[in-house]
Parts: sequence; structure tokens; C-alpha cells
Amino acid sequence: MKTSLPLLQLLLGLNLLSGLASSDPDPLQDYCIADTKASQSLFINGASCINPNSATSSHFTTSALAKPGNTSANRFGFNVTLANTANLPGLNTMGLTMARIDIAGNGLVPPHSHPRASEVTICLEGTILVGFIDTSNRQFTQTLRPGDSFVFPKGLIHFLYNVDTKGPALTVSGLNSQNPGVQIASIATFTSKPTIIDEVLEKGFQISGQDVGKIRRNLGG
Repeated sequence: MKTSLPLLQLLLGLNLLSGLASSDPDPLQDYCIADTKASQSLFINGASCINPNSATSSHFTTSALAKPGNTSANRFGFNVTLANTANLPGLNTMGLTMARIDIAGNGLVPPHSHPRASEVTICLEGTILVGFIDTSNRQFTQTLRPGDSFVFPKGLIHFLYNVDTKGPALTVSGLNSQNPGVQIASIATFTSKPTIIDEVLEKGFQISGQDVGKIRRNLGG
């Protein structure tokens, strides 16, 4: 059966798009423990590996998430502690990142997105309101208590808010990428380098030039 050229082009295009939409590639060996001391003159999509014969159990464990983070380090009242290849080299090529999220009373992890990963978060302490917004601007929210979980789809803007005005909250998240990336919407918009011109922000947010300046100052821009 002869395939027409337009149909062949369509099939090739769909195949290419499916490849671009996939998550981190599967490893080609049992493990590839990150060589955290390797020279940075070599740039690869991930981290180079140590000799597998040098692998030990310590490469696959970490206590990085055991200690509370400093929630007073920023004006939002939250702290994210990551378990990644820097402190858990056995994660290299596994397509995973873990995060401990400490949120002070009335604290907020502001609207942000992870361009390369979906996220599942588990509430361990406190009561938090979580939510995300899809591309039709529909909001999905849920109040989580200890033991509850929630999923944030890949690339969509989401937030976590501690509804308790005094008590802290704690969650642990898993993300399905070794390098999920993070972009806080307000900080990216108002404190970019170089800055977005005021006219764009005024029209985009329907605010005044004075408002733009105030928001930039409040966010440290």
C-alpha cells in the first residue's frame, strides 16, 4: 500500500511531537550515580557518571529532607529543600526530584510552574489549600490535611497556602524530572533581567506605572 506524502508528513510530525512530549529518557543501565566532582568543562544533558564499581549504598540515600527549612528567608513564608543529584547522586537519570516544603503560618508558595515535570504533593503536617489553573483558566482547589495528596499537572500554574495563621505546615513532593525547573509567575514577570518595559506590564495587568514600581520594589526587583 502506497502512503501519500501529506499523510507521511503528518505521521512523522506526530511522531516528533510525541517524542518532544515525553518525560526524562529511561536510563540505559542499572544506575548512573552523578559524579558531583566532575569537571564542568563537559556539558551533557544530566550529570556524568562515576565508575559503577565504585557505587555504595550511601549514593542512594540522603538526610537532606529531614531538617526543617528557614521559612523567614523570603517574604512569602516558605522554604523548599530539594533532594537531587547534588545530595542524592543515585537519582541521576532516574527522572525524579523530591522536595520538602515548609510553610510558615499564613505562608504561601506563590503561583508558579514546573515546565518539565508533573508534581504530586503529600501533606504531612498542618492544613494547606492547594490549587492549579488549567489552560482554560479553570481553577481546581482542595484543602489538604495530614495524609492527603494532590497532583499538579505538568507546566500548569499552581500554589500552596497555609490556611493556619500561626501553625506551620509541611509537605513532601515528588516530581517526575531530574530537572523540573521552577518559575514563580510574579517574580519572573516583575523582576526579570533586563526588566519588561512598564507599558507592557501596565497593559497586561491593567495597572498604573506607580503600581508597577511598587510591585517591583516589593518583590526585590
